[in-house]
Amino acid sequence: MLATSCFAQGDAKRGEYIAKAGGCLGCHTVEKDKAVPYAGGRALKTPFGTFYGPNITPHPQAGIGRWSEADFVRALREGRRPDGAHYFPAFPYPSFTLITDADLRDLWAYMRSLPPSSRQSEPHDLGFLYRWRFLVGIWKWLFFTPGPFAPDPGQSAVLNRGKYLVTALGHCGECHTPRNFLGAPKKSRFLGGAKFGKGTAASNLTPTRLGKQGDGELKEFLRTAMTPDGDVAAASMAEVVQNTTGQLTPQDLDALVAYLRSLPPLPEEGK
Repeated sequence: MLATSCFAQGDAKRGEYIAKAGGCLGCHTVEKDKAVPYAGGRALKTPFGTFYGPNITPHPQAGIGRWSEADFVRALREGRRPDGAHYFPAFPYPSFTLITDADLRDLWAYMRSLPPSSRQSEPHDLGFLYRWRFLVGIWKWLFFTPGPFAPDPGQSAVLNRGKYLVTALGHCGECHTPRNFLGAPKKSRFLGGAKFGKGTAASNLTPTRLGKQGDGELKEFLRTAMTPDGDVAAASMAEVVQNTTGQLTPQDLDALVAYLRSLPPLPEEGK
């Protein structure tokens, strides 16, 4: 049941910051010059097929202009469309379900403030067995627990904020945690790094790898995508830095780093 606070007036300006912290731009904007932000079209290739980020501008036909705030909250909190059908978990609602009611309210206000785009969303290109949304219900029963983030009273406010940024808004585990054959994250390997094939991988974010860098070096990387030896992050991570981590306030960046430092060290994948 949705909290009644979700229906108070949201703060669109604060919602813009939530959208940046959530990396919404990257998945919902096509990769080309002068693309309309949030108008959809970004391809996400997976072992199950190619998913395309939809248009989430307030256009009444092509976007989410006919949605209610309750529809929006239900999508992120429960992974369901307005008609009740399940979203595929390529939409990272297993992480976004943790977003607080206040942040969902502000994010909704920001989404409603965007200029509408008539660009039509592209249909997903999936393997035959993966097209059936009713099967996602079984996947959810096995792997998905809906509900907002609950701070740990035994941890500091800084660590709780960092955990929220990493696990909810930043949804870092969606890429940096390896998955089983059904596409569910391996909880025992949370943020331990993941391989995607063809020489591509997401780094181990636990102290096993990050312990080699000082806080200043790590924060500089998250602000600029530059490593201490002058290298630049791979294109996908560089975009995350440009659109997301590089947009965080210094306080939030400090909290994010502090949380990553607090994680139990995990060996590199396959070792």
